[in-house]
Amino acid sequence: VQLQASGGGLVQSGGPLRLSCATSGFTLTYYAIGWFRQVPGKERDWVSCISIGDGAIYYADSVKGRFTISRDIAKAMVYLQMNRLKAEDTAVYYCAAAYGVISTTRTRPDVYHNWGQGTQVTVSS
Repeated sequence: VQLQASGGGLVQSGGPLRLSCATSGFTLTYYAIGWFRQVPGKERDWVSCISIGDGAIYYADSVKGRFTISRDIAKAMVYLQMNRLKAEDTAVYYCAAAYGVISTTRTRPDVYHNWGQGTQVTVSS
């Protein structure tokens, strides 16, 4: 199971950015893919997740209405479109995979057993 996050960068406040998570080595439809973010000295925070098989989608309140998660099963990709970015969105973003149904545990990092390397997102104010 491998995941690779990409697409981070420096963006001005209010601007957009799209993160990508390339997956390989597993049957994607059996999993949920989540996005987390972390700033130095703080815990890793859950941002969003999508259940690949049924398409169920969840967002943290802090990003609801601004971020959109999507999947392309044929390409084994998951995306996080981030709009109206704020300075407080600055963090290292990670994608991670969790097997099965995680609707009630989706915010817990320990539910996700496979992680990609992070990609830095910096929002300048």
